[in-house]
Amino acid sequence: MTLAARLLPALLLLLSYAGCSRSGPAAGDAAKDLKPAGGPRFISVGTAPPGGAFFVVGGALAEVISEKKGDRAWKVTSEATMGSQENIRRLTRGELDFAVSNAAITYFAVRGEGDWTSKQEVRSVMTLAPNIAFFLAPAKSGVKTIADFRGKRVVVGPAGSGMEAFIEPLLAAHGVQYRDFTPLHATQTAAVDMLADGSAVAAFLGGAVPTASITQACSSQDIFFIPFDPAAKAELVNKYPFFNPATIPAGAYPNKKDAFEALNTGSMHFITGAGVDEELVYQVTRTIYENREAVVAKHAAGRAINPQNVVRQTGTPFHPGAIRFYREIGIWKE
Repeated sequence: MTLAARLLPALLLLLSYAGCSRSGPAAGDAAKDLKPAGGPRFISVGTAPPGGAFFVVGGALAEVISEKKGDRAWKVTSEATMGSQENIRRLTRGELDFAVSNAAITYFAVRGEGDWTSKQEVRSVMTLAPNIAFFLAPAKSGVKTIADFRGKRVVVGPAGSGMEAFIEPLLAAHGVQYRDFTPLHATQTAAVDMLADGSAVAAFLGGAVPTASITQACSSQDIFFIPFDPAAKAELVNKYPFFNPATIPAGAYPNKKDAFEALNTGSMHFITGAGVDEELVYQVTRTIYENREAVVAKHAAGRAINPQNVVRQTGTPFHPGAIRFYREIGIWKE
């Protein structure tokens, strides 16, 4: 008799005993056993591709939530994503708990406008650092206004970034559309190279000031900052809550001795799903706000976590959990 044949009766007896004596949920509920009662609450934070401010700031927020959680049973992780558009979709599907996004992209997402075929149920937790962006061109290109783009090659950001959410309105206010020129898609670093080799006459660059790509461009070339038409700027600020006037101080970039009147083209903001538990959002908002200096220690953009800025409206409704905290500390504007 083989060894398997000799062991079979004992195995059957053992299985029979286990089946008769087993208590608890059915086998189909096994997945529920993976999170025991009173176990940790897993919190996921969506960021962006490595290399940009969203990736670093999103990671910093996740770290501060984790480090300053006190005795709360939270397990916090940050996740690199493709950025705002992916974060919004995954929040809506419940695949993320929190995320960073550009306020202009979220503005159209919650309305189901532009590239969005339906309203995305996400909410703001806090408004973060401004995204001060504009077009610049090598002085030798002769491009002095946005109207000069017609018939030329211009970098408008990485493919799939969603930047058209604020670039298209900005162009339209100046009487220009994408079809009037050849839009090129590239990262900010690649855009600087394209300006240097002449494959593009202008590029849309920006972020927190100073932005590394603009510093690089100004250090290696004579760069002209293309001004926004004052009337067009006023139209944009009046029409869209995510546009705000912004001044780049003199000396912020190499060889730029004068201040430049730019635009905040959609602040970074921290968002969550509309259906996320109010108490969780309240506690996370409180943890970040009360430990904002810890965020600053990880990234200078943390300075935007201040009483005037975090409650600034950008067109996306705030989550009730965040509103509750801001009301408690007296900074919420009804």
